[in-house]
Amino acid sequence: MEKPEGSPADERGLQPPDRGLLHVWPSGGGTQQLCPQTVLLSRPVMHISLGENHGILLAQGGLVFSFGELSWRGVSVPVSAPVLEASLLGRTVVHVAAGGFHCGAISEQGCVYMWGENTAGQCGQTDRASVTNTTVPEPCPVTVVDSEVVPPVVVRVVSLACGWEHSLALSAQNELWAWGSGCQLGLVTNTFPVWKPQKVEHLAGRHVIQVACGAYHSLALVRSLPAQDFSAQSTPKMRERGRSPQCPLADREELVTTDDAVYCPLGVELSEVTRSEPSSRRRVPRLHPAGMSSGSSRGSSASLSSFSDDSRSNPKQRNFPACSRLEAEENRAECASQTDGSPKANPASDWAANKDSAFSDDLELQSLLDKLSVQSESQNATATGDTDSVSSQTGSEDSCISSTPSSDLLTSSYKDDSNFKMQTNNGGASAPLSSSPVCLEEVRLCVERERQALLGCSLTNAHQKGNAAASGRRSLPGTPTHGSPRRRRQAASGSLCAGAASDDSGDGLPSLETEVWSWGRGSEGQLGHGDHLARLQPLCIKSLTGQEVIKVAAGSHHSLALTAQCQVYSWGSNLCGQLGRVDGPVTVPQLAKLSDGLRVWDLSAGQSHSLLLADGDCVQPVLLYCGQQSESAHSEKLQSQSSPLKTKSCTERPTLLPFCIEMSYISSVSGGGRLCAALMDHNVMGFIAAIHDLASRERQFSCWMNDVRRVVIAPLRKKETACQTLGDPCTHLFFALCDSFIQLSKLIGRHATALSYFLQNAQSRDVTSFPLLTHSELFLETYKKYCSAVGDFQVMGGFQSLHKLSLECLCGQQAVLSQLCGSDQSVSKEFDLVSMFYQPLQQLHHYSRVLLKMATCYDVLTEEYQSLQQGCSHYDALSLSLLRKKKEAETTQLFWKTHSGKTTESLRLPQRRVICESSNRSLTPQFAGRFSNHWFILFNDILVHTQFSSFRIYPLTCLWAKTITEDGSGFYTIKIICPEESFTLVASTPQEKNKWLRSLNQAVDQVLGGAGQGSSPGVTAAVCRTASYKFVTDERFRDAQYSGSWMAGRVHGRGTMKWPDGRVYKGNFKGGLEDGYGECVMPNKAQDKPDVYQGQWKEGKIHGFGKYKYGSGEVYDGCFCDGRRHGYGMLSAGKLARTSSGLFIGQWVQDKKTGYGVHDDIMRGEKYMGFWLDDQRHGSAVVLTQYGVYFEGSFKENKMSGSGLLVSDDDTVFHGEFSDDWTVNGKGVLTLANGDRLDGLFSGEWSAGLKVVGTYVKPAMDENKEKDEPPLGQYAVPAAQRWICVFDECWSRLGCDGAGNGERTAAWENIAVTITTARRQSPDLSKSHTKVLESLEFIPQYGEAVTTANYDNIRRYLTKACETPHHPLGWLVETLVTAYRMTYVGVGSNRRLLRQAVLELQAYLTHLYSIIRFLFPGLPDDGGIIPDAPDISPYKTRRNSNKVDQGVFVVSCSSLLLPLLLPRLYPPLFTLYCLQQEQEEAQYWERILRLNKQPDQALLGFLGVQEKFWPHWMSILGEKKQIVSSSKDACFISAVETLQQISTTFTPSDKLLVIQKTFEELTLEVKPFLAGDFLWCMDDLFPLFLYVVLRARVRNLGAEVSLIEDLMDPSLQHGEMGLMFTTLKACFIQIQQESTT
Repeated sequence: MEKPEGSPADERGLQPPDRGLLHVWPSGGGTQQLCPQTVLLSRPVMHISLGENHGILLAQGGLVFSFGELSWRGVSVPVSAPVLEASLLGRTVVHVAAGGFHCGAISEQGCVYMWGENTAGQCGQTDRASVTNTTVPEPCPVTVVDSEVVPPVVVRVVSLACGWEHSLALSAQNELWAWGSGCQLGLVTNTFPVWKPQKVEHLAGRHVIQVACGAYHSLALVRSLPAQDFSAQSTPKMRERGRSPQCPLADREELVTTDDAVYCPLGVELSEVTRSEPSSRRRVPRLHPAGMSSGSSRGSSASLSSFSDDSRSNPKQRNFPACSRLEAEENRAECASQTDGSPKANPASDWAANKDSAFSDDLELQSLLDKLSVQSESQNATATGDTDSVSSQTGSEDSCISSTPSSDLLTSSYKDDSNFKMQTNNGGASAPLSSSPVCLEEVRLCVERERQALLGCSLTNAHQKGNAAASGRRSLPGTPTHGSPRRRRQAASGSLCAGAASDDSGDGLPSLETEVWSWGRGSEGQLGHGDHLARLQPLCIKSLTGQEVIKVAAGSHHSLALTAQCQVYSWGSNLCGQLGRVDGPVTVPQLAKLSDGLRVWDLSAGQSHSLLLADGDCVQPVLLYCGQQSESAHSEKLQSQSSPLKTKSCTERPTLLPFCIEMSYISSVSGGGRLCAALMDHNVMGFIAAIHDLASRERQFSCWMNDVRRVVIAPLRKKETACQTLGDPCTHLFFALCDSFIQLSKLIGRHATALSYFLQNAQSRDVTSFPLLTHSELFLETYKKYCSAVGDFQVMGGFQSLHKLSLECLCGQQAVLSQLCGSDQSVSKEFDLVSMFYQPLQQLHHYSRVLLKMATCYDVLTEEYQSLQQGCSHYDALSLSLLRKKKEAETTQLFWKTHSGKTTESLRLPQRRVICESSNRSLTPQFAGRFSNHWFILFNDILVHTQFSSFRIYPLTCLWAKTITEDGSGFYTIKIICPEESFTLVASTPQEKNKWLRSLNQAVDQVLGGAGQGSSPGVTAAVCRTASYKFVTDERFRDAQYSGSWMAGRVHGRGTMKWPDGRVYKGNFKGGLEDGYGECVMPNKAQDKPDVYQGQWKEGKIHGFGKYKYGSGEVYDGCFCDGRRHGYGMLSAGKLARTSSGLFIGQWVQDKKTGYGVHDDIMRGEKYMGFWLDDQRHGSAVVLTQYGVYFEGSFKENKMSGSGLLVSDDDTVFHGEFSDDWTVNGKGVLTLANGDRLDGLFSGEWSAGLKVVGTYVKPAMDENKEKDEPPLGQYAVPAAQRWICVFDECWSRLGCDGAGNGERTAAWENIAVTITTARRQSPDLSKSHTKVLESLEFIPQYGEAVTTANYDNIRRYLTKACETPHHPLGWLVETLVTAYRMTYVGVGSNRRLLRQAVLELQAYLTHLYSIIRFLFPGLPDDGGIIPDAPDISPYKTRRNSNKVDQGVFVVSCSSLLLPLLLPRLYPPLFTLYCLQQEQEEAQYWERILRLNKQPDQALLGFLGVQEKFWPHWMSILGEKKQIVSSSKDACFISAVETLQQISTTFTPSDKLLVIQKTFEELTLEVKPFLAGDFLWCMDDLFPLFLYVVLRARVRNLGAEVSLIEDLMDPSLQHGEMGLMFTTLKACFIQIQQESTT
C-alpha cells in the first residue's frame, strides 16, 4: 500500500526526470524484437495499472492520466500521449487501479472514485445502471459506509483492485469491501449487481494485507492468525463438516484438516428452476474469436489500439453489454450449481454409455477410461476427504464437471452430440477443434498426457501440500455462511482490533506469516484449491500457508504468488505458458521454473502472460516474461489442430527481456490485458544503485539463510541421535543456535521484503524511514544474540560433534554444503561449518558501507545525512565488536582443546572466554616459593589462580586491579583487591605488567557493562560499581549474599544483604557497614513473624530515627542509639487481646522509658501523663480513667504516694495524702459538689469506700466556694518540661549538641542535605511535592536583618518547611501534633485538662520559636518589633529613622507560629473548650432557639434597637422587597453571614478578623439610613450587634470566645480588635443570662 504524498515539494533525494520513468510494451511478440515505448511526462510516474485495453497512471502531485481504448468516452488515446483526468484535479490521488473496462482512484483522504463500464455495477453508480446508460464517463465518488456501527461511519480506503465485473477496496482497518457482480465478490448475497460497497464478512476480523482481481476471481493476502485463535475457532468447523465415508478410520483425523481445500462455502441455495435447468444449456461452452472460453475473458479477442490502430474496435460493439447480464447470471449459476450435494454418476461411465459414440473400439477405450477413473477417484478421495464435494462437481459447467482431468476432457467434449468441441477445463482454456470424429489413438495420447500431468502435479500434489500445510497452518479456511454475518463479526472483532491498528507484525516490518485466500470462478483452476469448483466466499489456499507469501497477482485466468525466498508460485490456465512451466494447467500452486541465480522480487499478471522483476548476475534488475508470443495465422491453425497443452506460441519458462539492460534501475512492473509496463529510476550520485545493491544483497542473503535452514538445520534438528552425539550441554546450545539462526533468518526475510516495498512504492521513499535506521535496535540485538549463540556452541566444542552428526545425516549433500559454506574444501573439515554459521556477520559491514554511500548523496547539514551517518557508525561498530567476539571464541576453543583435563573442564562454560593466561610464568604472586607452581587464567568473568590441583576463583565483578607505585624494589607489581582478600602479583616484565593490568581492567569494565576498551594500563576500572557477591570468610557477613554498590572492595552505597538464617538488609552501606537509611528483616524464633526495622543506621548499628516492628506485634517508631531505643519514641503494644496492650509516647534512655511520657493503657482504660524512670512511673504525673476520675500527684516505683489530688466525675474533690498506689491514707480535705467539705483523717480506697475521722464543714451562704478549691495542675508536669526529647531530636537533626549549641551554617547545610537526600530517595513523589522540596534545598538569606519586607519571605519558607516531614521543622511539627493528639484524645479528652492543653500549646510555641530564631537570628524576641525596610537613599534613611512610633510591626511567636500549628491541633483543643463550656453552652443555645422564633422587627424592638437602625427594604436577587412586621431573617443578612464564618477559622487572629469584618458589614448596612459623619456609640452598637449574634446562631460560641481569649496575641488585646472581641463576649454573656420568662 502506498502512502499519500502531500505535494511535489515533499519529494526528497531525486527530482524528475531522474525517477518514475514509464516504459510500456505489448505482450507477446518475439522477445528480441520488442521495443518498449517511453511515456514522457513532466512529472515522475508513481504508479501504473493496466486494464484489458486501457491503462491508468498516477503522476507526482496526485495527477491521473489515462490511455488506450476509453470505450466509455468513445475515444482512443495513444500511450505516448496520455490524457489528464481533469475531474480529479485537486483531489490529490494516491492510488489508481484499472479493471477490465473500468477504472478507480483513491484520494489522499481515502475517498474512492470510479468510472468506466457499469453494466455489472462495478463502478458502484446506482443512478447510471440502466439499459440506455451503462457507462460512467467521468470519475464519480463511491462512498464506502460501515452501516453496522451506530452511527454509520465513512470508511477510509487505502487500496483498490478491479476485475472485469467487480471491484475490491481495502480499508485502513484492513477490511475488504466489494461491489459489482459474480461470485468473485465473496459476499453473502444472491442478488446481483451489488451497487453499493459491502463488507466481505468472511474476512472480517482478519488483517488483509493486499488484494488482487482477475477476470472472474479474486485473491487476498492475509496475515495468519495466532495459533490460539485457530484452535479456538476450528473445533466447531470440524464438528460441522462431515467426514468421508470412504476414508479409513486411521486417516480420517488427518483428512478432516485438509478437506477444506476443496470445500466451497456457497452462501446461497440453488432454486428448483436452476436445479431442473437442462444440462445442455449449462454445459455448452461459449467461444470467442480468440479461441478462449467465456470463462476466460470477454475481451480477450480485442487487440490494444495503442499499438495497432487499424484493429481498434469499441467493446460495446462486441456484444459485451448485451450479454454481460446473461454472463453474470451464468456466473452465479456456475457457483450455485455446486450446492446440489446429491451423488452423480461417474462422468466417464456416462460418456461410455452414450449410444451415439463415434469411437470404433468402445471396449478398449472403456477399459482405459475405467482404469483412469478408478485412479482419479482414489486420488481425489485421498486429496479431499469429502466425496460429497467431489460428486457435486459433475453438474457444473465452466467450473469443471469432475476433479479428474481426463474425465473432464472427454465428458465436456462429448456431452452434446450435435457439437463436438474439445474443452480443456483443467487448464481453463478451450480451442476450436475439428468437427470430425476423434480417433482412438488421439484419445489415448490425450489420456496418457493427462495421467502424467495428474501424477506429476495435480491432485496428488494438492494432497501432499495440503498435508504439509495442515500441521503448520495458523488461519482458518472459509466456513459456510450460516446465521448472521454480524454475529460472526463480533466473534472475530478481537483479532481485528489487535491487528488492524498496528503495523504488519507489531514492530513496523512486514509480516511473513501470511496466507493466500481466493474466491470466484475456478473453471481454469485459478483458485488453487485442487479442483475446478467456484467459491462464493473466500477460502484459504492451504498449500501456500507457511510459504511466506509477500505479494499476489491475478491474471485473467491464472494467479501468481511471490514468496520472501524470491520464488514464484503459479496456478490456473497455462494455455500460453503464463505459469512459467511447460506442463499443463494446474489447480494447485506450483513453483515456476526459474534459472539459477534469479531472485524475483516483483511480479504482475496480464490476460495471458506474466511479468517478473528479478535480481540477476548484473547490477541492475532484469525483466522476465512468460506467456503468449506473437502468432501468425498459420500458428493459430496449427494450434487449433494440436494438443491444447503445449503450443509453439508459448514460452516454456520465464524468458529474459534483453531491452531491460538499457532501462537503468527498474523499481516495479505492471501487466494487464496484452500490455506490460515498468517504472524505472536513473542512478543519480549512486543513490538508487546503493538501494538496489542493498536490496539485492539482502534478498540473496535471505535465500541463502533459507537454504541453510532447509538443508542443514532442519535435518539435524530432526535427527533422533542428535542428543546422544552432541551431548547434554551441546544439545541445548545447538537448539539455541538453531533458534537464533531462525530468528535472524526471519528478520532478514522481513527486511528484504521491506526493501522491495521501499523500491516499489515510489511515494514512500523517505530515507528517514529506511528499515535499517528505524529498526536499528532490533537488528543490533538480533545479530548480537546470534553471534553469542554461535560462539557459545563453538567454545563448548559443539562443531566437532556436529561434524560427526552431519556426516551421518547429510552425507549425500556434500556438494550443496560446500556451496553453502562458500568454500571449495571438503565438507569433512570442521572449518566449513564454522565459517558457514559465521557468514551472516559479513552482512553488517555491507550495511554500513551502503549507508555511507547513501549518506554521500546528501548535504552534511541535512537530517538525512545525520541519520544515515549515525546508522553507518552503529553497524560498523557492531561489525567490529562481533568480529572480536568471533576471535575470542576461536581462541577460547583452542585453549580448551590444548588444556583439556578435569580441573579445567569444570571451568568450561558456554559464555566464558579466555583473555590471557600465565602458563609461561609471566605472572606470579609476591613472595611465592621458588618451586611453587602458580597459574593465573583471566576469563571474561573470573580470574582463576591455579596451584597444583586446586584453584581459587575471583569474580571480576568484585575485583579491583591497580598498579603499585614503584618503590625501588625492581618488581613490576599489580595490586588485586577483592571483598575478602587482597594480594599482590608480580609480572616478569613491564610489558607483561601493562598487558595484564590492561586486560584486567578491560575485562572488568566489560563484565560491568562497559565497552571494555577505554581503560588505560594505570587506571582502575570502575572504582564504584554495582555487583553481586557471596561472602565466605568475613566474620560479619559470613555466607551472606550481597547485591548492590561497591567501592574499592568494600560494600558502599545502596545494596541488599541476605544471610542464610533469613536476615535481609536492604539499604545503604558505607565502608563495609550498614550506614544510612535501610530496611532489615530479622527472624524471631520465639514468634512466627520476623522483626522488621525501617530507618537509619550508623556504623553497622541501628542509629537515628526509624520504625521497628517486633514479631510480637509491638511497633516502635522513634529514635535509636547504638541499636537501642534512645530519645523520643512511640511504642504500640500490639493487639487488644494482650494484657500489655497500650501505647506509649515519650522519652527513652538506653532502651528504657525515662523522662516525660504518655501511656495509654487500653485494657485498664487509663492514661498516664508524667515522668518515668527505668520503665517505671516515677515523678509528677496526671492519671485519667475512662470513668472520668482525675488523679494528680507524685509516683515512686510505679506507685502513687504523698500529696495528691483526686477529682471524680461529679466534681467531688479530694486533696490529701496517698500511699500504696491510690490508697487514701492520711490528712485530707474532701470537697463535695455543693461546696460542703470534710476535713480530717482518711483511709481506704476511693472505689471501695473511705473511713473518715474529721470535721464536716458547711460553708456560709455568702462565702466564696471557689476560694478554698485547690487549683488543677499543681502536681502535673510543667508544660515547659514536656517533650524535651522531641525538641532535642530536632536540634540534633540540625547538627547541634543542644538547644542553640551549634553552628548556624552547619545547620542550614544539614537541612539542604536532608532535603536533597529525601528527594532523590523518593522517586514516587508528586510534582507539587517535588517542587516544594526543590525550593527548600536553597538556603535563604538567614543572616540579614529582618524587616517588614523580608518577614513575609521567612513566613512563606516556614509554611513550606512545616508542611514537609523531610525538613527538621516539618518533622518537629508532625511529631508535636502526634504527641498532642495522643495526649488529649480518647481518655485524655477531659475538660479538666483544658488548662494544661493550653499551656502545653504555648510551650510548643516558645520552644519552636527559639529554634526559628536560631535559624533566622534577625528575628526579634517574642513580642518585639521589626523596623520597616531600609531605603536605598542615605537621606531617606536618616529621615525615616524616627518613624518607629508612627507604625511598628510586632512579632510574636503566636502570630508567626499559630497559623502553622493550631490548624492541626484544633480538633482536640476545641473539644476540650466545648467540654469546659458545656453547661453555659446549653443555656446559651436554649435562649438562641427561643429568641429566634420572633420576627425581625419584634426582636429588634425587644433588644432595644433604635428604630432609625431598622432596615425597611431588603434586596433579593437584585430586587428590592419591603420588610414587613412578619419578616424573618431579612435584616442585616451580610453581617449575619459574615459572623457565621467564625466557625470555619482556626487561629484567634482569623477569628478576630471575622469579628472585625462583621462590624464593617453592619456599619455598611446602617450608613444609608444615617448621616455621613455618624460614629458608633456602645449604647447603639451593642443591641444591634446582639441581634446579629442571635440571628447568626453560632454553635459553641462560648468555646470560641474562650479560645480567642486564651490564645489572643497580647498586642491586640487593647486595640480595636480587642474592643470588638469584648463586645462579642458581652453578647454571649447577655444571651446566656437572658431571662427565660
